[in-house]
Amino acid sequence: MGKSTTAAMFKNHGCAVWDADAAVHRLYAKGGLATDQLKTDFPTAVSSDGVDRTVLRGLLRDTPALIETLNKIVHPLVAEDRQNFIAGATASILVFDIPLLFENHMEREFDATACVLTSADLQERRVLARKTMTKADLDLILSRQLPAAEKAEKADYIICTDTLDSAQRDVLVVMKELEAMVRHA
Repeated sequence: MGKSTTAAMFKNHGCAVWDADAAVHRLYAKGGLATDQLKTDFPTAVSSDGVDRTVLRGLLRDTPALIETLNKIVHPLVAEDRQNFIAGATASILVFDIPLLFENHMEREFDATACVLTSADLQERRVLARKTMTKADLDLILSRQLPAAEKAEKADYIICTDTLDSAQRDVLVVMKELEAMVRHA
């Protein structure tokens, strides 16, 4: 959808940005906090180098019931990482890049939410341009997500990422409103 690019735009405006996917990468890396716990339930996906995300994706695709097991291990660790970020942040505006925010009913934890959107066709082209992703991987990811229209309906702001210019315009609108909220807090 363009979440990472949009998050970078907020960062360029002085916001501190926490990225859930980056947190998971840290947890899955060699010596990461999730590796020992995941080795028990996903032994073929964990080596001395950390979690092999390709193997893990394959296991989840083949046995979708394992997603609940994975979430029970990873979600508390991600939440702890997020709390550590909040505790150490010095910026007046914090931005949280959380792909499954609405699916996990976390929107109430934040002062405002934004939904980053683009067309389904452009989303697919962007995802498949990553050589580590396949159409089956994308379909699995989308099957776990609310439809984009539902997310947009729940969000306080919509950021259209069809082009960089449209994304930058929408980010500026959000920034002006957030800065006003901070000034009046």
